[in-house]
Amino acid sequence: MKKLLVAFLVIVNCFVTLQARIISTDKSDFAEISTVIDDVVYDIRYYSSNNFTGNKINGYKAPKAYLTKEALAALAKAAEDLRKQGYRLLIWDAYRPQKAVDNFVAWIKDPYDEGDKTFFPELNKSDLIKGDYISTKSGHTRGSTVDLTIIKKDGSFVDMGGTFDLFSEISHYKYPNITEEQKRNRKILRDAMMKAGFKGIYSEWWHFTLRNEPYKNIYFNFDIE
Repeated sequence: MKKLLVAFLVIVNCFVTLQARIISTDKSDFAEISTVIDDVVYDIRYYSSNNFTGNKINGYKAPKAYLTKEALAALAKAAEDLRKQGYRLLIWDAYRPQKAVDNFVAWIKDPYDEGDKTFFPELNKSDLIKGDYISTKSGHTRGSTVDLTIIKKDGSFVDMGGTFDLFSEISHYKYPNITEEQKRNRKILRDAMMKAGFKGIYSEWWHFTLRNEPYKNIYFNFDIE
């Protein structure tokens, strides 16, 4: 009986592992953010060279941002909350194709491409994957994670004490050595996102994932266009 139980657990574990690696190109449950939130602003960094690799990233064929419909509905609630406080959303990244993640990993392994060190001034390029800054599988690829900030309604800057994809302790949500205004601005964004059904992470103040994301084990690989 014990051997049968062990065999069953092995089979279950293998099945779960296989499920976690499913890749899909079905985009029927996705929508572009601006079709629901009409005052959103895009600054899609991976469509340009203004990112840590210094290159445009595979899969980003247009400066657009997509989310699962469930995540987008929740984001619209956060946008409405923030709108009442005088802010708009600025999106840096949302759904990210698996081919883009593969591009990141290939860049890390390329000894001849140094990238843009302004995004990782205290680290070596190889540290980005060793330190879990970059993963071979990203939550973004499941379609319910977004990287964003707030700007004022007139489009002016809101100081968060650090920029997107800065691989540094400064990017930690509770980094202590920033001003009270910067801490308050981070909290305004985080409170609105959490109230709408998202969860944040400690290491990146801009990064949020829908708590009840619909595709926990599926990674998507259609182009953004």
